[in-house]
Amino acid sequence: KSANPQWREQFDFHYFSDRKDMLDIEVWRKDNKKHEELLGTCQVDITALPMKQINCLELPLEKQPGSLLMLIAVAPCTGVSISDLCVCPLGDPSERQQISQRYCIKNSFRDMKDVGFLQVKVLKAVDLLAADFSGKSDPFCVLELGNDSLQTHTVYKNLNPEWNKVFTFPIKDIHDVLEVTVFDEDGDKPPDFLGKVAIPLLSV
Repeated sequence: KSANPQWREQFDFHYFSDRKDMLDIEVWRKDNKKHEELLGTCQVDITALPMKQINCLELPLEKQPGSLLMLIAVAPCTGVSISDLCVCPLGDPSERQQISQRYCIKNSFRDMKDVGFLQVKVLKAVDLLAADFSGKSDPFCVLELGNDSLQTHTVYKNLNPEWNKVFTFPIKDIHDVLEVTVFDEDGDKPPDFLGKVAIPLLSV
C-alpha cells in the first residue's frame, strides 16, 4: 500500500568482465497471490560504471511514471569461481595446506567476516524427467547459497547429463542452505523445473 516503497535489500551478482551483460530490473505490483502487474522496467550498463566505488543511481522507469533509487558497487570478484573438474582449485596439496592453516582454530578471530568457503563438484544427474516432446530434456543445474547464484552449462537432449564443473562460494553465514536445482532450458520461455535438493551447511 505504498507509492514510495523502501526495500533496503542487498543482492550480490557475480559479474565476469568478459561479458557485456546489462542489469535488467523490473518493478511489479501484487494485488493478491494470483494477480500481478508490471509497473515498469529499467536497465543498467555495468561496463559504464566506475569500479571500486558505490554508485548512487536514480533510474527512471521506461514508459511508466516513477523511478528507482539504487546503490550499485562493482568490485573484483573474490572467493567465487567456476572451473572444470580437471583444474579443481583445491586439487593442489600445498593449497589445501594453506587453507587449513588459514581456518585453523588459532586464526578463528583474525577476520570475523571470513567464515570460510564451500566447494561443490557438480558431476552429473541420472534419470531426469523428460520435459520435451522428444522424450528428452535440455538440463542445466543452478547452485544457490544465500543470495549467491552460479549455474552450469546446458547439456542438450539428455536425461543423464554430465557437467563436471567445480563451484566455489564464500560462506557468509554458517546457517545458510545450499540449494541445488535442475532446470530444463526452454528457449525464450522460463525454464521448466526438473528437481531440487537442499543441503544445510551445518550438515556438511
